[in-house]
Amino acid sequence: MEKLTIFTPTYNRGYIIRNCYESLCRQSNKDFLWLIVDDGSTDNTEDIINSFINEDKIKIIYHKQKNSGKHVAHNKGVLMCETEMFVCVDSDDYLSVDAVQIIHETWPNIENDKSLAGIIALRGEDAQQAIGTRMPRNIERSSILNLYEKYKFKGDTILIFKTAILKKYLFPVFEGEKFVTEAVVYDQISQKYDMKLVDKVLYLCEYLDDGYSKNILSVHKKNPKGYMFYLTQKVENAKKFRDKYKAVAYYIAGCLGIRSIFYYRDCDYKLLKIISIPRGILIYVKPIIKSTLVKYKLVKF
Repeated sequence: MEKLTIFTPTYNRGYIIRNCYESLCRQSNKDFLWLIVDDGSTDNTEDIINSFINEDKIKIIYHKQKNSGKHVAHNKGVLMCETEMFVCVDSDDYLSVDAVQIIHETWPNIENDKSLAGIIALRGEDAQQAIGTRMPRNIERSSILNLYEKYKFKGDTILIFKTAILKKYLFPVFEGEKFVTEAVVYDQISQKYDMKLVDKVLYLCEYLDDGYSKNILSVHKKNPKGYMFYLTQKVENAKKFRDKYKAVAYYIAGCLGIRSIFYYRDCDYKLLKIISIPRGILIYVKPIIKSTLVKYKLVKF
């Protein structure tokens, strides 16, 4: 039986999902299965996936659900998963040729370590060039949160989790909303577990115009409950005063972003939510100013 599930949530990506499929067919190690949860696509995704299944090059499991959001699709994938390892690869992205092999080679180092939730490796535009910085030197393990905050890593990663741990950390679901940031789960896992760091590019990607990454501000406005749940969790998890002050400032920026005084009033940190207002406003207006400058070609970023 396979040890690794490569999970792909998809929605109307029939025009590009073949790139992901072909990268999986090129893997030097075929010891994996591809689990696809289709979030109610209305294009020809189902026909395309069926054609892949008929080619019989790799093992594929396909499940279609009512359109509910990527986080609900992720929950479904985790609950369906029967392998020891689980990694999410979006339908518009793909893996380096040796990605599965490197994951399997690393697995024995973490399999029986109860303090490790999985593996972190790098994303890149190609197999040599990481998006952002490399992994911190001489550091073999870190929580996801500390990688960014303590070791000042800047960039994107691929996260390979122990499935048994992911099953304990499903995404919250809010009625009427279709998005919850992945950081909600990652921050929860960071409170108890470290990850094994691998300084290699395993995940290749580019950000499309119809993806979440390029439309995140509008996504937050359409899904305020999930967004504010994430920001509230950041405040609650912060231990030091400086970190809590920063988290409350981002919470205030979030309130401004979704245009809600309700959430501001609901914040329990009475003193902090007053002294954090200036920083919160700055956090809120900074991307607006940047966007305006780029729009009118006054500056390049």
